[in-house]
Amino acid sequence: MGHLPAGGLVTILTGLAVGLMFGFVLQRGRFCMNTAFRDVVFIQDMTLFRAYLLALIIAIVGSNLMEDFGILISVNPETGAVITEELRRQSFLPVANIVGGYLFGLGIVLAGGCGSGILYKIGEGAFAALVAVLGFFIGIAATLHGWLSPVYGWITGFEVEIAGKNNAALWELFGSGPAAKWITIAAVCSAALIVVARGKPFEKAARGYYWSTTGLLVGIVVVIAWWVSSYFGSGPRGISFTNPTKEFFFSLLTGSSDANDPEFNFFGIFKSTWSALSVIGVPIGAYLSAQGLKEFKLKAPPANELLTVFLGSLLMGFGSAVSGGCNVGHGLTGASTMAISSIVTTVAILMGNWTMVYFKFIKPMQD
Repeated sequence: MGHLPAGGLVTILTGLAVGLMFGFVLQRGRFCMNTAFRDVVFIQDMTLFRAYLLALIIAIVGSNLMEDFGILISVNPETGAVITEELRRQSFLPVANIVGGYLFGLGIVLAGGCGSGILYKIGEGAFAALVAVLGFFIGIAATLHGWLSPVYGWITGFEVEIAGKNNAALWELFGSGPAAKWITIAAVCSAALIVVARGKPFEKAARGYYWSTTGLLVGIVVVIAWWVSSYFGSGPRGISFTNPTKEFFFSLLTGSSDANDPEFNFFGIFKSTWSALSVIGVPIGAYLSAQGLKEFKLKAPPANELLTVFLGSLLMGFGSAVSGGCNVGHGLTGASTMAISSIVTTVAILMGNWTMVYFKFIKPMQD
């Protein structure tokens, strides 16, 4: 099969398709990582957390196999040369990863959804989710380009090298080479699989997808996104929602996505990226799923709740911009690469989530 260079209708359709698949699965499985993390401490229910762990296992194994077998490729747009790519692992910025991840974790509880959750809930008709997405974008833009940019510049200035690399993977704490890599992957995935197996993964849901089906499909979409973004989107980027959300809105507002990755012309109207189009696909896929289940309904909460959602989403935007990604960008796509930066950020998101759950839900009930 010949390689098709990024750009044009193929890039548009593949970006939309990956987002659509992701949104469909998220809605059909009611999968939001805010809920997955929250329920562990709030109602002692690990159902969605097990779905998350299963998705992570699939994503880790699938993405690293593609990397080792040289399946991730891109094409130089100037020369047409095919380039074998590695998975993108973010630099380890401990202060930014911890502080940004923790604040993002606080924000998703207030906003009522994570970076992917608020997008798919738009497809269910939730007006609060639309407010959250707008606040998320404003928080990102203000941090990267606005009055918070000096804070962003300072907090991301602390970089740490491990094994001589600023973007080391977990196995490089123990050694290098394929043996260290796959022994580490086997250990991590085996531990996660023990937790997954305790949740009766082979039963069926009365409605929608059972948690194990949801986790399996989420993991598969993450793997597909690595390959499709590499093959059609000018390099392996996978699926995420921090910079792509910014790129989507910048494309609409300014005609250019302000992206580090190559852009393509959208029918000569504006320039955008493959990832920005995947953002559009998520609510569309969720809408199709919600209509199929007869769960689409336009709904809006009271004004005071909308204000809480908006403030929480601003915090989400700041936290994800500082840490370099959201729950999907770090917690699934980034963690699938075993990057230390993404693992640390994901743990910080979890801690932030649990902190806000305690103060917003548990403590008021105790009082």
